[in-house]
Amino acid sequence: MSRYIATRAIRGANGLVAEADALLQEVIAEKGADTPVAFPNTAYYLPVTLGMLGHEVTNLSDLVPVVDHAKKLLHPLPDESLWTPYLGETLDAGMATLLAAEVIEGIRFALGEQPEPYPGLQLAGATQYSGLEDGHLNGPIDDIQLRSWGIQLVDGRMPGFAAIVGAARTNEAAVSIVRELQRRNILTFLCGNVNGRSIIDQLHEEGVEMGYDTYIVPFGRDTISAIYPMGFATRSALTFGGLKPGQWRDILLYNKFRVFAFVLALGEVDDLKYAAAAGAISYGFPTIADTVIPEILPTGVTRYEHVISMPWNEIDAETEEERAAKLVQRAIEVRGVKVKITEVPVPVPYGSAFEGEVVRRADMRIEFGGKYSRAFEYLRMVPMDQVEDGKIEVIGPGIDGVEVGGAMDMGILVEVAGRKMQEDFEPVLERQIHYFVNGASGVQHIGQRDIAWIRISKTAAEKGFNLKHFGEILYARLHADFGAIVDKVQVKIITDPELHAEWLEKARQAYERRNRRLADLTDEAVDTFYSCILCQSFAPTHVCVVSPQRLGLCGAYNWLDCKASYEINPTGPNQPIPKGQCLDPEKGYFTGVNEYAHVASQGTVETVSMYSIMENPMTACGCFECIVMVIPETNGVMVVSREDPSMTPAGMTFSTLAGMAGGGLQTPGIMGVGKFYLTSPRFISADGGFKRVVWMSSFLKQTMAEEFKAVCEREGDPDLMDKIADETVCTDVEGLLQFLEEKGHPALSMPPIF
Repeated sequence: MSRYIATRAIRGANGLVAEADALLQEVIAEKGADTPVAFPNTAYYLPVTLGMLGHEVTNLSDLVPVVDHAKKLLHPLPDESLWTPYLGETLDAGMATLLAAEVIEGIRFALGEQPEPYPGLQLAGATQYSGLEDGHLNGPIDDIQLRSWGIQLVDGRMPGFAAIVGAARTNEAAVSIVRELQRRNILTFLCGNVNGRSIIDQLHEEGVEMGYDTYIVPFGRDTISAIYPMGFATRSALTFGGLKPGQWRDILLYNKFRVFAFVLALGEVDDLKYAAAAGAISYGFPTIADTVIPEILPTGVTRYEHVISMPWNEIDAETEEERAAKLVQRAIEVRGVKVKITEVPVPVPYGSAFEGEVVRRADMRIEFGGKYSRAFEYLRMVPMDQVEDGKIEVIGPGIDGVEVGGAMDMGILVEVAGRKMQEDFEPVLERQIHYFVNGASGVQHIGQRDIAWIRISKTAAEKGFNLKHFGEILYARLHADFGAIVDKVQVKIITDPELHAEWLEKARQAYERRNRRLADLTDEAVDTFYSCILCQSFAPTHVCVVSPQRLGLCGAYNWLDCKASYEINPTGPNQPIPKGQCLDPEKGYFTGVNEYAHVASQGTVETVSMYSIMENPMTACGCFECIVMVIPETNGVMVVSREDPSMTPAGMTFSTLAGMAGGGLQTPGIMGVGKFYLTSPRFISADGGFKRVVWMSSFLKQTMAEEFKAVCEREGDPDLMDKIADETVCTDVEGLLQFLEEKGHPALSMPPIF
């Protein structure tokens, strides 16, 4: 262990703990010990403090024992004449630094100084549900966003995250580094500065869009804002790993083996940065610096090297882009991140990190669909001899003849052939068009089928992106991701008005056939369900059992998807589960399901009821779209969407409820579900079905209005949705009961749910 690093880290920790102590005493004297302290939109209080110490902070007085504990972790500076390993003292200093940083940030929130103002900054994903606010840096990630990223973290689309601290040598270098991380779909957190200048400033000056939707999250312009990535890591263990507050050793080990993160220290590394890096090393996260600093070779705390020095000007490359690529690649190697990159021949950067990009009207070159035109996408299986692999046609006029900011009709017709291809796979592959197209920087894709809405930015068009590139993307990605079932792919981009109308009608007929086929597929009609254990990388004891009438709780995988996945990868996360003997058709007990759940959950789950929330419900990992929970006083259940940050009649927000439903727990009366499971005839059918729903987030009521209308008619109560309350009506049990009685909700007269 380097005495130089140990000295600087311990010195930095001592300084920050002293600063936190002095600030806390000053603010308590000024504001009072009962002044509330909280990070917004999270149920995890101050998460590092909660995870490491099991201590819940709600006011300034609760911070006193945190500072006291940090002081106990401090050590004197190493003696210059006596060499010792120093590793334990350095790691203690790192943890003391994290606790002190979280204390200071908590005080800043109490004083209204966070999130940090940043005039002119627009954050991608800043909506009423995100907790983000334009003109400010991010502050801590809210719980809703943590879970919305969950499925990407566990299925490998987002292989890890990078915490960048400081500033790059040049703006060009800053952009190049971040683009390299985006290209690999690595979530990027930004914080710190060098001589007052931050990488956040550099990216803002270069017009790089930051925010949740672009995987680039700016936390703060000082080093202590690095506490937010550590809080994110801690909450990952609590949310997906099923760990409890205070299990500090398990939380650190969970991060070492399951959360693939690293620190990029750009520019001069001062004492505080050394101390913060020591805290990151405790989590198993190595630090890679672009300056000359002592290196720390493997000791077992991280998987490989702890600290790596890779001076920017000594990287053997001719351009900033090449240096950035080598720096990021080295960081990936040191942390052991597994990245899958698909090379797509388009003239703009490409990767999943660009999926959330928003092309605003002022930046738009052209759009297809939306208010002023019609766009559709249709993928169909055809005989092998009717497909010329790699053939991409643009049938009709291109975009050159359309005025800047204009619109035109477009159809994307994808024809595939394969020896293992099946008609049932068509909608599975067709749904991937959204993700594939969205991966291009400067291209926005919303919707599917005949309500697709696509925009190309002026910047993308200036770089040469045109209609043919849609075909290039789909050809490359379908072969890369579905090569096991797709042998040949050809794509037609249709803008000719007559042909567009003809194929739009054919597509709509296919959509209708699919709807009928899926609607007729019941649990009784098949002898096999499917597992989904993608989330076990984060929640080791969780198992999803997917049936025709119950999709995965993340909403991303239904029975046909899992069937296709098994065909593609027979040893993958989606395995067939023979139903076996039906032990109870009403509650949905099957011998095959119970046997698989017991083995796959490592013995944690003995039995699973497919159709009940009250008896042995299915477990959840934390990636669920909605939470269903019994409200005993109403004899019914409420449904909370993860986009809904409001209070609920249970007296808890979504974030708090998620701690009860996630982590692979089997908790009667509460479970996480995919939102379209709400429309299934098997939705808690053992407990009364959809008529038990007494309260629902308005977001769901608005976005699924047509689907719920059909459900209400199926249930024999066409006006049922009008009898279901939401947060605009009430957020307490008393108000809910009054509303239900006034509306005559059927749950009040149903048999007791207990």
